[in-house]
Order: sequence, then C-alpha cells, then structure tokens
Amino acid sequence: MEVVCIEEQAFYSLFDKVVDYVDQKYQKKQRQWIDGEEAMELLNISSKTTLQKLRNEGKIRFSQPQPRIILYDSHSINEYLDKHARNTF
Repeated sequence: MEVVCIEEQAFYSLFDKVVDYVDQKYQKKQRQWIDGEEAMELLNISSKTTLQKLRNEGKIRFSQPQPRIILYDSHSINEYLDKHARNTF
C-alpha cells in the first residue's frame, strides 16, 4: 500500500472539487417536460404500456406537441409518487 501525503489546503481544495462534481452529476435540475424514457426512469417502470396506462387514466399529465411526440410533466409524476407513498410505522 502506498501512502500519499498532501497539504491541508490542497486536501480541502480537492474535496471541494469532488463535492461540486457529485452535485453536478447527481443533482441535475429537473425539467418540467420530459420524454417517455425519462418518465419511465422516474417511475421505475420498464414498460411503455404501463406508462401509457398511467397517461390514459389521467394519473400523470402529458403534452403532445406533435403527432408522434409525447412529453410528460415531471411535476405530476412526482405528485403521483408522493400520493402513493406510504409512511413507515
């Protein structure tokens, strides 16, 4: 095993860079309108049929700006998930 020694200031500078990188990578600003793949990822489903069922039953909002393009409202997906969340005992 090799031990690497660095100055305290350099350590905290490196640490800050790592924290900034993680923030940018995993805490993306969520857009309001997302495509089907992103919607399925948020809902943790793999079936386009299930996504269509949620859309057809009015459980999640969507927009169809062009005949073959369907976008989903990420806020309504989050509301749907919150509505179905269960509290622990």
